[in-house]
Amino acid sequence: MNEKYIEQKLRLAVKAAGGLALKFVSPEFNGVPDRIVLMPGGYIVFAELKAPGKKMRLLQERRKRQLESLGFKVYLIDNPEQIGGMIDEIQRT
Repeated sequence: MNEKYIEQKLRLAVKAAGGLALKFVSPEFNGVPDRIVLMPGGYIVFAELKAPGKKMRLLQERRKRQLESLGFKVYLIDNPEQIGGMIDEIQRT
């Protein structure tokens, strides 16, 4: 199983829940999470996707902390089974 497979599962699950999982690219700001997840009700979270067992790079960890310090939730997803829990958590908010 690779990162691309997990990313596809995330997009489909978020779409089924009525949201969007948009590719997040910031040309002058490296290390941002892979996807910005927009859910009904105005909820915005970020998702960093990795192949099973892979870790975030140091810069990615720094960006995660930076986004969290602004009040955003950032999920590290390295297994498709984590996706449902993420969506449930967002919807309970």
